[in-house]
Amino acid sequence: MENPFEIINERLERIENLLQRICATKDTKNIGVIIPEIMNVKEVANYLSVTSSAIYKYTSAREIPHSKRGKRLYFNREEINAWVLENKQLTNNDIERMASDYLSKRPMKFK
Repeated sequence: MENPFEIINERLERIENLLQRICATKDTKNIGVIIPEIMNVKEVANYLSVTSSAIYKYTSAREIPHSKRGKRLYFNREEINAWVLENKQLTNNDIERMASDYLSKRPMKFK
C-alpha cells in the first residue's frame, strides 16, 4: 500500500503545475473562462457592486444603458464600462494641460 502522504504530495504538485500554467496563460479563451457580453440585473449589480434596486432605479430614470425584452432587462458589458467611465474626474495635470493648450491656441489680444 502506498503512503497516503506521497499520494497527497503528487496531487498537490499536479494542482500547482496546472495553476502555474493557468497563470502563465494570458489569453482567457484558452483556459475556459467565459465572460458574458450580455448581463442581467443581478450580474450587472454584482459587476458594479451595487444593489439590484439601484440598477432598477437607474433603468427607470434612463440613466444606465440597457435593453428590455418583455419584462426582462439586459445590459451590454461594453456599454456599462463606457457608462461608468463617461464621468471621469480630471486630474490636476489634465486640467493644467488643457489650460495651457487653450492658452497656446488662443491669440493674445492687447488693448
